[in-house]
Amino acid sequence: MKTLVCFGDSNTFGYDPRSYIGGRYPPEERWVDLLADALGLKCVNRGMNGRCIPRRGEGLRLAEGEGLIVMLGGNDLLCGSTAGECAELLRAFLLNCTPGSGALIIAPPPFKRGAWVPEDALVAESRRLAPAYAALARELGQGFADAGLWGVELGFDGVHFTPEGHKSFAKGVYGAVKALLLGKESE
Repeated sequence: MKTLVCFGDSNTFGYDPRSYIGGRYPPEERWVDLLADALGLKCVNRGMNGRCIPRRGEGLRLAEGEGLIVMLGGNDLLCGSTAGECAELLRAFLLNCTPGSGALIIAPPPFKRGAWVPEDALVAESRRLAPAYAALARELGQGFADAGLWGVELGFDGVHFTPEGHKSFAKGVYGAVKALLLGKESE
């Protein structure tokens, strides 16, 4: 594998919540760029602010030899979806992606109370993404990682990674990619 497509929302994009106008952390602080440096691979950043899980049979066309890292669901939860609904939407999306070299499904770190997360119920629902996505990954035979185990620091809004959070996330995803995606090359 020579390329990883990192498909996600504002945390993949590298949104800096301190900017208030859609600004971005510099490349040396974004997890996608940190991962590319650590792996020595090309990592294509397909993060977009506000992205929900694609609907209506949308998917990605991946070239042969491209791996996919997908981390979505946070915006869906903020818009009222449940973790179970997120898993179903993600299932439909992944089934419409061309296979490439496989996918790593990442459950985002659970929310914390903050400016964007005023209710404990939303925090609790965000904790349900990991088991729902783990079951989905098993069903589809894809890789899974729970970013809730990586000590990712979230900013004042309760949703977006801080620069330290990006470093922790990059370290966690590095281990998951090495174990799950790159291990397939030796099979």
